Amino acid sequence: MKIPQIQINITDIKMEYTVQDPVQKIQQPKASQSIEQPAAILEINTTRGKLKIDSSQARRDLGLIGPLESSKNFAEEGKQENLSGIKRRVTEGRQIMLQSGKEKGRSTIQNIAKQNHGPTRPGPYNIKFVPSIGSVKIDYTPGTTDVHIEQQAPKIEHKVNKPSIDYTPGKVSGTMVQRPDVDVMV
Repeated sequence: MKIPQIQINITDIKMEYTVQDPVQKIQQPKASQSIEQPAAILEINTTRGKLKIDSSQARRDLGLIGPLESSKNFAEEGKQENLSGIKRRVTEGRQIMLQSGKEKGRSTIQNIAKQNHGPTRPGPYNIKFVPSIGSVKIDYTPGTTDVHIEQQAPKIEHKVNKPSIDYTPGKVSGTMVQRPDVDVMV
């Protein structure tokens, strides 16, 4: 006996796919930044120092005096010498007058001559500092310096740039090359 048989043939579908890949471009521009530092404000105020030097006494000690003072000193010295000369002559005249007589006349004049023209001893010897110590007077008033600084803050400006994104999506397209088929045979 024969058993009936069923035979089934299946043909699968055949497809061809075309794939277009997606494209994505991302660019990140750099941030833009500007920095500016203004200069600090600087003010300096000074007052001058004053130095006073008085060397007039030292110049006098060295004999360096002005013409007015020199003529005044010489006039005073001449006046004193004139008065001392008058005094000496008056004293000598009084001495001659009081001691004049027949026996003493010559001896009185000889004594007066010895007093005026005899050897004189010089004054004591000593060291003299010229100019004298402390004859130069110095007066100094110091100056002042005031410094004022005003700091300036930096100016910073920045801008963040957004990224640019360019995206092209991919595509998939398919074409059927072979249709599916089912054959049943008895």
